[in-house]
Amino acid sequence: APSGVEVSCQDEKSQHKNRSKAMRVLRSRVYEKKLQEQREEREEARRSMVGSGDRSAKIRTYNFPQDRVTDHRLEGDQKNHSLQTIIEGEVDPIIDALRAEEHAEKLANL
Repeated sequence: APSGVEVSCQDEKSQHKNRSKAMRVLRSRVYEKKLQEQREEREEARRSMVGSGDRSAKIRTYNFPQDRVTDHRLEGDQKNHSLQTIIEGEVDPIIDALRAEEHAEKLANL
């Protein structure tokens, strides 16, 4: 089977009844396996959102003397932004960069 789950049933004398019962058990096991995978995915997503709880895990630094906001979750040119534009509400560049990074990470995990 494509799911990798195998079931055999020899409880009844009739081959048809055994096959029917085996299919019910197989559907049940495949369903439970799929539910478990979904549960694990949700738990992993929740764990990644929560973070470690460590105070040293910085997300963003606001440097007023240098008019710079540094988002420590980003890399390269996308990491630094103008403090004045962020204060004025222009947070789209940070959000777009974070979404792109998250998308790339999800693709890499496939």
